Amino acid sequence: MRKGFIGIGVMGFPMAGHLSSNGFDVCIFNRSQEKASNWVTQFNGSLCSSPLDMASQCDIIILCVGKDEDVKDVICGENGILKSIKPGTIIIDHTTTSATLSKDMNQILQDKKAYFLDAPISGGQAGAEEGKLSIMVGGDKQAFIKVKDILGAYSKFVKYMGSSGSGQLTKMVNQICIGGLLQALAEGINFSEKAGLNTEDVMEVITKGAAQSWYMENRWSTMLNNEYDHGFAVDWMKKDLDIVEDQAKRIGANIQVTQLVNNFYKEIQELDGGRWDASSLLKRIKD
Repeated sequence: MRKGFIGIGVMGFPMAGHLSSNGFDVCIFNRSQEKASNWVTQFNGSLCSSPLDMASQCDIIILCVGKDEDVKDVICGENGILKSIKPGTIIIDHTTTSATLSKDMNQILQDKKAYFLDAPISGGQAGAEEGKLSIMVGGDKQAFIKVKDILGAYSKFVKYMGSSGSGQLTKMVNQICIGGLLQALAEGINFSEKAGLNTEDVMEVITKGAAQSWYMENRWSTMLNNEYDHGFAVDWMKKDLDIVEDQAKRIGANIQVTQLVNNFYKEIQELDGGRWDASSLLKRIKD
């Protein structure tokens, strides 16, 4: 049967494209018809008029939307998946959401004898375009086994993390680590500049040692050049870290540095930098 994909944005556009290029019969839905039409002209696939329409013809539906409320609307809304879903259907949600949302959707789908897998992704736009994402999955293990090959169309690594919500909890760990890393990188670059060093030379040498990271390799030069019109937006990082803070309160986890960094992102938003790349933490230090 067809595989459905909802959310043809910066990430979803290439991800759905990889599915099509790997021989899957793909139908898509996107709120912006222009983006959906552009996708259909570039890849083999078809358009669905609504999530309800998609659920009537697909056995697997993949979501890549914005936030908790968007997932709820796509599944439970007036023209949502629930209205026409068939028993055995598997929904894979790549949206970064709260673990609570995942557990709620899992229960709702179970009542329909269907499955919900929370499967957030890491790797950014570049990872989506290259088909080299890392995917962390929570939910029913047998459902995961059935879709693992599909996920492989746009990933370099896929791992089952446990029961419903485990994928989202793992993504929270990912965002905690990224937030602290980006702040440290911003401070390091600023320190180098203040110390009168050649920062390009500094980055060349420390990227070859223990300080190396994906963000250091791929963002130091754009940070140095004050270029932030690309990548993972501050608004989305702030949304993710708000989710982390809420979950940390629930489980009693100490995330002091993450809370600081989240406040720094609020400052960036107040500078009208919500659409800047998450590496723009350097601007609040230098400006």
